[in-house]
This record gives sequence, structure tokens and C-alpha cells, in this order.
Amino acid sequence: MTMKEIKYSDYSTLKKFFSHQRYNLCVYSLPSIIAWRNEKYMPLGIIEKDALIIGAQFTEERDKSHLILPVSPSLEYTPRELYKLAGKLGFQKYWFVTGEYIEKFGKDETESCFRISEQKEYEDYVYLREDLSALKGNRYSQKRNLIHQFERDYVAKERVEKGSIKSDVSSECIDFLEKWCIERNCEPADNDALACEKEAVINTLNNIDLLDVRGLYLRVDGKMSAFGIASYLTDEIGVLHFEKAFAGIKGLYQYFDNLCAKILFDGFTYINKESDMSIPGLAKVKKSYHPAMMIKSYRLDLL
Repeated sequence: MTMKEIKYSDYSTLKKFFSHQRYNLCVYSLPSIIAWRNEKYMPLGIIEKDALIIGAQFTEERDKSHLILPVSPSLEYTPRELYKLAGKLGFQKYWFVTGEYIEKFGKDETESCFRISEQKEYEDYVYLREDLSALKGNRYSQKRNLIHQFERDYVAKERVEKGSIKSDVSSECIDFLEKWCIERNCEPADNDALACEKEAVINTLNNIDLLDVRGLYLRVDGKMSAFGIASYLTDEIGVLHFEKAFAGIKGLYQYFDNLCAKILFDGFTYINKESDMSIPGLAKVKKSYHPAMMIKSYRLDLL
């Protein structure tokens, strides 16, 4: 069995495997799998029976190469089947294994084939859409106040324009991202996680018309100042892959985040906002929105 690089042109062929996708970690979104790539890493795939087998190949840090759980609308591999599959493909580990998978098959059965370890840096924050769109109660009072200030100073004065992200505004969003990254120091030497995310954002924007994603942008005084990109994860959960807003405009982030919840996640019960990438400031912001649940990620190393 030989795995091949998953390319943007493969999207239409592979999306059928993600129909009624069962895993609630953000990595199980096909647009995310395809977009996260750079000169040091690429996604690989192979179809076996009614399942898409997905791997990550690292060219330099080879010990990071891994598989994730096979994605299928009908099949779910047992731990023993995962063990045999990894051996056939030449991989030594699985990343992003959900706690629900381990619970379903049992810790004893899983540990008969693998060493289990928690991946705390990849724990996802999941929120009720209703909480983020309504912001009810005292715990959200500060965010509502900031939104009201932004509405008074910008929206009421017709200084704000919003729209869906299509290819015609992709380059404008990328220009904004470059400015946002200067604010956040997301070059590899300063923050490798943000640098990798930046490449994933650019990849997504450059291929926005090929992927089934929902995008929203916001201009303030005619200048691109915020954007968000989301996609389907499970029948109940949508995932907010990227959300960027200038920090210097008071209330902008809170207003835009609320707008994303209302517009991008219509039809979903939950919003997965991915992990905090072990960035303390990002973790603080995510916790301040009071997640309904945290989705743990586990690593399985072959015995």
C-alpha cells in the first residue's frame, strides 16, 4: 500500500468519506486536512475499502509522521485493525485519537496494541452556538458592553461592511493577514505554531472556491479588518478554523466573533474553535467564552 499526497484537486472525490463524520476533533475536517501543508509537512491519503486512510509526512522531523483515525461513513477500525494498518503503511503512531474512540473499544483493548498518551496541546474548545450568538447572562456582560461600544462608534455610523469570502476578496484578506501577523509576530523564529497557521490560512484563501467552507469578512472604514473561515465537522458541530481581527479597534473582535456565531454556524448546535496551540494569551481568550466542553486528543504509539 502506497499513500499519495492529498491535493486540492482531490477535494470533490474525497468529501464523500466525510458525510456524517463521527470524530469531533477539528483535524477531521477535510478542508483543514488539505490546507495544513508546507515545505516541511504534507498530508497523505489512500482509500481502503470504504475508508479514507490519512497520514501526515514530515520531511525533517520524521518522528512526527503519523496517521489519524480512518474516516468512513460506514466503517470504524478496531485497535487491532489500526495496529495492522499502521504496520502495512510503515507508521509507528496515531495522533488525534478521540477519547470516545478509546472508551468505545475499551482502554484494555487499546493498550494491548498501543501506548496511550494525552496530547494536551491539541485539546479543542467546543461551545454552544446559542451561547456565542446570544451572549446571555452576567458571564458575558463585558463582551456585550464592548459589542455595544463598537456598534455605537462604527456600525451606527455606517463605517462597517460585511460579506462572504469568495475568490474576489481572497487577496485582500491575505494582505490583512500579513498586517495582523506583524501585530502578533507569527514568523517561524518567533512563533512556529502561528507561522504554520498563517500558511494554512493562505492556502485556504487561495483555494477558497474549491473547498466547502463558509467565510465572512468585515471592513471598517473601507479597510479589511477581520475575517473568519468555518466548515462542517459533524452533523452537530461546525469548526471555526481561522478568525482574525485587528486588536487596535475596540470591540471589533467581540462584535465579529458574535457575528461569526450567528452567520457561519446556522444549522449547527456546537462550534469547535480548535486548540489554543499552547499560546497563553489565546488560551485565556478561549476560556473567557466559557466552552461547553473540551475535546481531548490522544496519541497511540505501537507496542
